Amino acid sequence: MAKSPDAEHPNKAYGWAARDASAVLWPFHFSRRANGENDVTLKILYCGICHSDLHYIKNDWGFSVYPMVPGHEIVGIVTEVGSKVTKLKVGDKAGVGCLVGSCGGCHSCDNDLENYCTQSVLTYNAVDRDGSLTYGGYSEAVVVDQRFAVRFPEGLPMDGGAPLLCAGITVYSPMKYFGLCEPGMHLGVVGLGGLGHVAVKFAKAFGLRVTVISTSPGKKGEAVGRLGADAFLISREPEEVKAAMGTMDGIIDTVSASHPLLPLIRMLKPHGKLVMLGAPNKPLEIPALPLLMGRKMVAGSAMGGLKETQEMIDFAGKHGITADVEVIPMDYVNAAMERLAKGDVRYRFVIDIGNSLSSSRL
Repeated sequence: MAKSPDAEHPNKAYGWAARDASAVLWPFHFSRRANGENDVTLKILYCGICHSDLHYIKNDWGFSVYPMVPGHEIVGIVTEVGSKVTKLKVGDKAGVGCLVGSCGGCHSCDNDLENYCTQSVLTYNAVDRDGSLTYGGYSEAVVVDQRFAVRFPEGLPMDGGAPLLCAGITVYSPMKYFGLCEPGMHLGVVGLGGLGHVAVKFAKAFGLRVTVISTSPGKKGEAVGRLGADAFLISREPEEVKAAMGTMDGIIDTVSASHPLLPLIRMLKPHGKLVMLGAPNKPLEIPALPLLMGRKMVAGSAMGGLKETQEMIDFAGKHGITADVEVIPMDYVNAAMERLAKGDVRYRFVIDIGNSLSSSRL
């Protein structure tokens, strides 16, 4: 007979969990494993709310396992390290992103691309290597192998930096891999949400010319006036799309809703790259001829490996890049999820775990 969540491991833990697809989060007692020789234990101070958290608790993708403690944008303080840990020490600021495990020996892992390991272990809603379920950052502490923890820059705000462990690496990785990071390049960013606004910030730090591509005219002032984009294009305006044809070296597409790709492909210069980061639930049409006539590329990218995640967070620390966040107490999380479903956030909710979780304890 399987053990209950609070008896699987020796260390008692507390967080908030969804118990079924109703997606309501409740206080939840469970357990964490003991800190092993290669492990670090973090006292969690902040955890971002990613849109995928909402999909998971609602079982939108059909493979959710309950009870579920969401959260993979985790920042905290190291409280314990194993005897073989060299990466971090007690008292350090550290973060945990989307992964807490991988096989460690495949081609992807050997090349610091744990995110593409077929045996990678997600921070929550996954089966860990000991057979127990992983629980995420809507909780007071987490234990993780040192390979999957990142050193957090001393001067970077922990609340605004937490979402970078998912949103930040998700936009940074394709910019670097596809060469869309050279000063003077022209980058399009489709969608100005949790991913898109961070993409603008990284792109400007790289020295790129940035055009935000959106269906919402009301976001122009935000994109250009505050985030520093060089231009704003309304994708539903044929004349604006026509004027942008053949002008962009690359486009980062952050939108998960179904949308036409042909106008975006036409905006690319020859050899341009359209990189998909969103995951629409219906197949998108990709016309071949515009690709052939310009040697253009449509590609995809997901998260990033741990080496690149460390590089990203260090770059963010150097350039002062954070997500725009609304910090909330733990007991506001269900209202935050309702607002997130309506798009009512600019641009990321972050839970103040350190100051509010204990007060919600049952």
